[in-house]
Amino acid sequence: MNHELDYDRDYDNEDELSKKSLKQILQMSLERENEMMKTYLITAERIHDNEDLQNRLRNFAEGNAKRSRQLMDELKDNV
Repeated sequence: MNHELDYDRDYDNEDELSKKSLKQILQMSLERENEMMKTYLITAERIHDNEDLQNRLRNFAEGNAKRSRQLMDELKDNV
């Protein structure tokens, strides 16, 4: 492990994220997850000749939906 990059090795909190910064990061991540989910679903609906790809895209969208719910919980509970 490269300890040069281990910013909190001395338990110094100067590089710690503020609540506001953390909230912004989580909100931006939530927006990205939602956009990807929509893109996968729209793409899956437009594919008519490859059912396997449709299913994989829908599975990707389900994964995004789960991460979105987790991010919403983090925003609600911790920020």
